[in-house]
Amino acid sequence: MKTFIEQLINGLSLGSIYALIALGYTMVYGIMKLINFAHGDIYMVGAFTGFFASTYFHLGFIPSLLLAMLVSLLLGVTIERVAYRPLRDKSKISILITAIGVSLLLENGGIIILSPQVRTYPQIFKQHMYSFFNGIITISNQQIVIFVVSIIMMVGLQLIIYKTKMGKAMRAVSTDADAARLMGVNVDRTVSFTFAIGSALAAVAGVLVGIYYNSIDPLMGIMPGLKAFIAAVLGGIGIIPGAMVGGLLMGVIEALVSGYGSSLYRDGVSFAILIIILLIKPAGLFGKNVREKV
Repeated sequence: MKTFIEQLINGLSLGSIYALIALGYTMVYGIMKLINFAHGDIYMVGAFTGFFASTYFHLGFIPSLLLAMLVSLLLGVTIERVAYRPLRDKSKISILITAIGVSLLLENGGIIILSPQVRTYPQIFKQHMYSFFNGIITISNQQIVIFVVSIIMMVGLQLIIYKTKMGKAMRAVSTDADAARLMGVNVDRTVSFTFAIGSALAAVAGVLVGIYYNSIDPLMGIMPGLKAFIAAVLGGIGIIPGAMVGGLLMGVIEALVSGYGSSLYRDGVSFAILIIILLIKPAGLFGKNVREKV
């Protein structure tokens, strides 16, 4: 029982990070019907920004987090304007190939500029363990920080989407971009805002991963990016609550596989989940099958 609870807590910590990354995938897909494969690399940029902010500028956790969000936000908006916006009216395959190209550019640019070596993240928090119920539940202060920050970000995103004018514009563009444009919605600005929010959330995930695992490298965004994409598909891509739940489920499943089986299987299980969900329920757990006229 104790082992199960420990793995569950580990899984929820990891799943919170996957959920933050998956939100970026699902928001961009909801607006543009685009899988932004460069999103995982924006997460990497956020992690390195937090690393440099805390290591060389000696900033605390919150200033480092805010700076990482700002840098990733600007990078995400720049990528949208330079790489994706000119191709918005072109074929879907063109913009998909561009997304893969941007991803490779960021990865290889990171290797050239930052060097391929693994960096050790500074210890922003001294690790403390807290035990409850006579040691049955054990949780670290780092995991508490991950839970708290992730919840704040997810609640904040919900408030933006459902309580602000820009959030209303995002929902309108997601439903019908042409109709929203006719009603006076600035679609370009709405898409840029969506990229900005998604990129900022990815940066938060990058900083939290650095704190939790204490190491980062220029290729760190590949596998978490793919797993966050699987989480978005699992929950129902384009559906924000689905991305949150999908991310948490992915983290828990991965932790349980590692705890009761072998860590060698966790990546394989993640991709097996993708295959199974596409075969059984392609729309995801929260999605609905929609008929299209051909």
